[in-house]
Amino acid sequence: MLVVGVRFRRAGKIYYFDPGTSPAEAEALFRPGTGVIIETIRGIEFGKVAVPPREVGGEDVVQPLKKVLRLASPEDLAIVALNQQDAERALPLCAERIRAHRLPMKLVDAEYTFDRAKLIFYFTAEGRVDFRALVRDLASIFRTRIELRQIGVRDEAKMRGGLGPCGLPVCCATWLAEFQPITIKMAKDQSLVLNPSKISGLCGRLMCCLRYEHEQYEATRETLPIVGEEILTPLGEGEVVEVGAEGRTVVARLRDGRMQVFSWDSLLEFWNSQLQ
Repeated sequence: MLVVGVRFRRAGKIYYFDPGTSPAEAEALFRPGTGVIIETIRGIEFGKVAVPPREVGGEDVVQPLKKVLRLASPEDLAIVALNQQDAERALPLCAERIRAHRLPMKLVDAEYTFDRAKLIFYFTAEGRVDFRALVRDLASIFRTRIELRQIGVRDEAKMRGGLGPCGLPVCCATWLAEFQPITIKMAKDQSLVLNPSKISGLCGRLMCCLRYEHEQYEATRETLPIVGEEILTPLGEGEVVEVGAEGRTVVARLRDGRMQVFSWDSLLEFWNSQLQ
């Protein structure tokens, strides 16, 4: 089955569609970054090709597979730009109506579908919010279908963007398509200081980058001794008090009470020499 992958937002999830052409034609037409007009469950929308045409098994896509309607024309791109401008203008109006209804919600973003059949507002809130009266109010103002969609704080950071502690734009807003579970154990395994301000991202949750090297840390730790283990060192016997997986180092307390740092590779060489 021939499919083409499309994103509707930068760093958004990739959805697959039927290009509706032969493989040769699809390869020439649907190159990464090409704008396309597609029919989705939300209506007619604009997206950009993220994955060029390729063959996949039927079990790898959600059926029925919708077709790409057409490549985006210059006129279509002008409509997209106008929709974005109008969505931005809609934000302060919606925020004012939220205050008027005294609803405990924080407005994050807004977007029109390509055909302007629906105006979607994204918001965060501590719990469930009864916004039915607000929807009716907004529908009378904008004269279109209104959808209010509650999102999480990680999704808010993805939409708003910003700089992370590393000084670079946050991963979720630039290339990370889907969030993965992050646990405090990942920070512990990397010997990080468990200070929330040091290991949390803009969203206030644990940083996504804690996962990037976690598998490598786990693999490295399997080859290193554990804290409390008795080992033989070139300076005598000692007890392991700390293990540095990132630098493959071992801190041992010797019998005379001294603390000594050893590289794991040097310890392996020492033990091999003892066996010869």
